[in-house]
Amino acid sequence: MPDLFSPLTIKDVTLRNRIAMSPMTQHRAVDGRVGDFHVMLTGSRAAGGFGLVFPEQIAITADGRTSVHCAGIWEDGQIEGLARITRIVKEMGGVPAIQLGHTGRKGSECAPWLGRVQLPPEHPDGWQVRGPSDVPYGGVRPYPVHPLSIAEIADLHRAYADAARRALDAGFEWLELHFAHGYLGASFLSPLANRRTDAYGGPLANRVRYHLEALDAVRAVWPERLPLTMRLGSDDLNPAGTQFDDALAAVAMMKDHGLDLADLSIGFNTDDMNPKPFADLAFMVERAARVRREVGIPVATSWNLGLPAVADRVIREEAIDLVMLGRPALSNPHWPVWAARELAHPDPFSLVPEDWGWWLRNFRAHPDCIGWPPAAAPSA
Repeated sequence: MPDLFSPLTIKDVTLRNRIAMSPMTQHRAVDGRVGDFHVMLTGSRAAGGFGLVFPEQIAITADGRTSVHCAGIWEDGQIEGLARITRIVKEMGGVPAIQLGHTGRKGSECAPWLGRVQLPPEHPDGWQVRGPSDVPYGGVRPYPVHPLSIAEIADLHRAYADAARRALDAGFEWLELHFAHGYLGASFLSPLANRRTDAYGGPLANRVRYHLEALDAVRAVWPERLPLTMRLGSDDLNPAGTQFDDALAAVAMMKDHGLDLADLSIGFNTDDMNPKPFADLAFMVERAARVRREVGIPVATSWNLGLPAVADRVIREEAIDLVMLGRPALSNPHWPVWAARELAHPDPFSLVPEDWGWWLRNFRAHPDCIGWPPAAAPSA
C-alpha cells in the first residue's frame, strides 16, 4: 500500500514522494522571463521536500499570459531563466516540471491584488484576447473575444510543440498541458464558451479535438521516456457547461494520444457555479478516483488537501496517485517535512538536503526549539 512518502514512477521519472507543488501565477516575470524570485520559490520547495516542483503556468505565446508580468516560453531567450529553475530543483532532490498553457479569453488582466480586472486591447498592458468563439467570460472580463480561425488553431499547436522543445532544452523532466480554469483548453471543452459549428465545436469528439491535437503536437517532440500530463477542467458546476461524464470520456481519448497522468480540476468557465464546494476537504478526490478506476490512468488533484492526514489518506486509499498543493506550498516551503512529523514518519529530515538533515538530527538543544512545531501524537 503506498503512502504520501512512497516513490511514484511515471515512465522513466521517479518522484521521491507523492507531493507536488502546483503551478501558481505570481505576476513577477519581465518580458516573459523568470528571475531570481522564481528560482528562490521553486528551489526552496524542492529543498523543503516536495517531490515534483512546478513554477507558474508558462505561456506558449505572448497573448497566452494572464498579465504582462507572467512567464512565457515563446522564444529562445526565455530558456536560460527556466534552466536556472531546473538546475536548482534537481540539485535539491526534486523533479522539475513545467505547465504549458494559454489563458485564452481570461488573459489581458492586471494582477488580482490590483483589482483583477481585464484590460482593454488598447491598454499598454492589454491585448486582444482569443477563444474558441466570440463569447466574453463576463463579469470583470467583458471585452470582445476574437474567435480563433482553423489556421490560428494550427499555429497554437505549433506553439505547443515549440514550447515543449524549449522546455526540454531547459531541463524539465515532466510536462503538463493546462486545460483547466477557464483558460483556452478549458473553454474549447465547455459549451459555455465553445459555440463553434465546425470540427472544433458541437459534440464532445469535436470539442476535445483541440486537446488531442495539442497532445499529438507535444508528444511528437517530447521524449517518450518523460511524462506528459494535463490538468483538465473536468466540471463547470453549471448545467450548461462541462459535465464530468464528458470529461471522463475526454480523458480516455487523451490516454489514447499519449497522456500519462490526468490532473483533475474545475472548469471555471463561469462564475455561476452551484454548488460551490471550495471550502470542502478533498472535494475533487472522488472525481479523480473515478477517472483512475474507469480510464485506468494515474491521476492527481488538488483542492483542500493541505492537512497531512487527509493527503496521506487519499494516497493510502489509492484514490489518487499524486497530491497537488498550491497555497499550502506557498505558506510552508517545508510542508513535506511538517507532514512527515505530523504523520510520525521515522526520519522526517530525510526529506531535506543531506547537510541540513545531519544538523537537524544532531542538534544539542531542547527538542522543540529548532524551529519546527512539535509533532502531533499519532491518531488512533
